[in-house]
Amino acid sequence: MDPGALGKFYQAGEVIIHQGDQGECMFVIQEGQVAILKEIDNREVQLAVRGPGEFFGELALFEQETRMATVRAVSPSRILTIDKKSFLRRIHEDPSLAYNLVKAMSGRIRQLSEEVVRLERLLKK
Repeated sequence: MDPGALGKFYQAGEVIIHQGDQGECMFVIQEGQVAILKEIDNREVQLAVRGPGEFFGELALFEQETRMATVRAVSPSRILTIDKKSFLRRIHEDPSLAYNLVKAMSGRIRQLSEEVVRLERLLKK
């Protein structure tokens, strides 16, 4: 990992955000992988794994709600934090960033919808 690179370094197993924390920024994975984990009935359920170039925590830029999941580094990772002010400034400079964010979020909604259908079918068996 380049010590001069932007972003914060996390060791494998280190928690980046906790479910239930107040969110004020989003994160972009520069290096490594992270697991998105949801605590349900006192156990962790892995929802997704994300890698370089992907992002998480973006809902905090749009709503002042608590974090819906815990995110933990799976491998040594460098994570860039982007607050709302910086995000809006970058969108003003390059509107295609907003399009790319919405496109990625749309893909995640599609995946979640497919998962709901799959789970409903399992429950009906």
